[in-house]
Amino acid sequence: MKTSKRSVPVGSLLIILLAFAVATPLLGQNLKLTVTPAYHHDVSPPLSQLVGSLPASSPSGQVTIPLRPTRPLPGSNAPVGEDAALQKLPLPLVGTTNGLNFEGVSANGFAPPDTNGSVGLTQFVQITNVEFAVYDKTSGGILHGPALINSIWSGFGGDCDTGGNGGDPVAIWDKAAQRWVISQLAGNYNSWCMAVSQTSDATGSYYRYAFSSGGNLDDYPKVGVWPDAYYRATNTFQNKSNFIGAKACAFDRANMLSGGPANEICFQESSAVASLLPSDLDGNTPPPNGSPNYYLELLSTTTLGIFQFHVDFAVPANSTFTGPTTISVASYSELGSVPQPPGDGTQLDSLSDRLMFRLAYRNFGAYEALVVTHSVTAGSSGGARWYEIHSPGNSPTVFQQGTFAPDSTYRWMGSIAMDQMGDIALGYSASSSSVHPAVRYTGRVPSDPLGQMESEASIFEGSGSQTGGLSRWGDYSSISIDPTDDCTFWYTNEYIPSDGSFNWHTRIGSFVFLGCSGTAGWSLSAAPGSQNVTPGGTATYTVTATPFNGFSGTVNLSVSGCPTGATCSVNPTSLTLPPAGNSTLTVQTSSSTPTGNYTVTVSGNDGSVTHTTSVTVAVSSFTVTATPASQTVKKGSSTTYTAKVAAVNGFHGVVTLSVSALPSGATATFNPTSVTGSGNSILTISTTKKTSVGTFSLKISGNSGSLTQSATVSLKVSNNGK
Repeated sequence: MKTSKRSVPVGSLLIILLAFAVATPLLGQNLKLTVTPAYHHDVSPPLSQLVGSLPASSPSGQVTIPLRPTRPLPGSNAPVGEDAALQKLPLPLVGTTNGLNFEGVSANGFAPPDTNGSVGLTQFVQITNVEFAVYDKTSGGILHGPALINSIWSGFGGDCDTGGNGGDPVAIWDKAAQRWVISQLAGNYNSWCMAVSQTSDATGSYYRYAFSSGGNLDDYPKVGVWPDAYYRATNTFQNKSNFIGAKACAFDRANMLSGGPANEICFQESSAVASLLPSDLDGNTPPPNGSPNYYLELLSTTTLGIFQFHVDFAVPANSTFTGPTTISVASYSELGSVPQPPGDGTQLDSLSDRLMFRLAYRNFGAYEALVVTHSVTAGSSGGARWYEIHSPGNSPTVFQQGTFAPDSTYRWMGSIAMDQMGDIALGYSASSSSVHPAVRYTGRVPSDPLGQMESEASIFEGSGSQTGGLSRWGDYSSISIDPTDDCTFWYTNEYIPSDGSFNWHTRIGSFVFLGCSGTAGWSLSAAPGSQNVTPGGTATYTVTATPFNGFSGTVNLSVSGCPTGATCSVNPTSLTLPPAGNSTLTVQTSSSTPTGNYTVTVSGNDGSVTHTTSVTVAVSSFTVTATPASQTVKKGSSTTYTAKVAAVNGFHGVVTLSVSALPSGATATFNPTSVTGSGNSILTISTTKKTSVGTFSLKISGNSGSLTQSATVSLKVSNNGK
């Protein structure tokens, strides 16, 4: 949502008043359900006839109002331990081939840019805060614009035409219908403006619609395409300031594709629900017949909530919005502000209280998957937390999750999607006190260890920081999948060319994973990603070379990075492809191998190309101590010590306890007799009247496999207990 410091022309008010009269709840049904017809719709001339390109804008004056839901994310103030999903395994550079990389819309007097866009058959449409442009996807050349978004509604009348641009725009490609869907808030926030292209040409004519907001502000709208409707989620603010809850709406896609009258069916949730995200269909396989659209929310710092929207435009009262079903995730802490290199000290808003656009859905036939991302604290920096969720309509579960934060640079404002092969790409902003905000991405292929992303690549490195106390960044970015090959990812986000407040630029970049590009090749992976071993122990891993797109050849393997005092080997040392081949990596440590985490790298070479994969060897141990250091006992009585076992570097083995050098006639018992990882055991020494008198040095030992650690205590046995 944007403030307006300039005058706003007054449009037709009669249409607005009529719209308020027809936005009614269904009597006798859930009062959260309302049905609202579009108060106006028509067909536009081709965009090229409506408006030409805009002159360069002055970079000053219009800022985002940072509206937030009134309730903090549950658990946000609770202490959080180490992020269990934090990726520690370094993987090779993301295996992609870069395509186009070109400038998008730049500063137009508003901030932040709300950068997003989508790719179609021949074009890429980018939309930012108040402006949009159409590009040729083969060259990056501009076909239309940049133009004001409300120019699409030129001659339409009412808020969408003359009410100005309210921002929070979304441009999305309807893959099944091969149409463009463009939407934004009207400048006075009384209307929601939608346009659906008549053809796959984004510069052609549009079916145009206006829906009343009913006097409320429907803030931060996000849109998803589904077979039965266009779905939207917003945060509703009464009187444009009082948060009353999230709202989920479905728009009559079938009628809007033909330009007919269309209803929106909405469910207004309570203030306990905020920042929902609707699912958006990727790929050529639709969801199973009758599947609802899935909405996802951050319920707390340990759970996601998934909702199901069943819409029925024929009998609106049959529509339902149910949930949430909870999905447990690794606990995290919300990310605070993001640093930049010193300009004037301004830090950037991470917007970590919500999921980031899009919630990408794909039906692989054997299973359905959703992928989504948000920002979290990662040690002393910030990272992109991401999830792959399976079976969203039945028993939703997290198939894999990870927090990508490979160094001290902050990563936030992400967007994520999957291609037809199951490869995942994650784009984001990256910044730190020494790195200007940059546009980067990472990704993974199915053969990578679960929860792990490959090393990142850059689309564009900024050379300036946002200044003037303007903290808002984003507020979102977007990654989309090319419908012509279902392989190529297109990502767009913002950067700053030089220190300033309203001088943002945007970048558009495309890339494709090697296994989805049609180029013959092979990949190298290893599992598990990490193994714990005690000094003298052995860790084994399975290394897999997988051919794709008809590759045939021999891959020779070698190992580097072996820990001190250890030996590392692969067997066999070469793999003939196809089919996929496996080799066993063995890391044999010695008693002299120090505790710590070691990265062991396996390299494969086919004579022309080298790929690598890395695993972690966590050499762990434990210590044994005992208190008190000495005890005195009278013959025939007993005394106790506390034996303490402490894990070192993640040790979680079973330690069996024993004691030696007891005086004759004495016995010892431990409770418990063994400890797993870390813990205490009570050692009881019992004497008899025949136990020898004197001072004895007792050795308390802990044994786990071949590893033994010990502590020494003193025992004095006397006739009188003194």
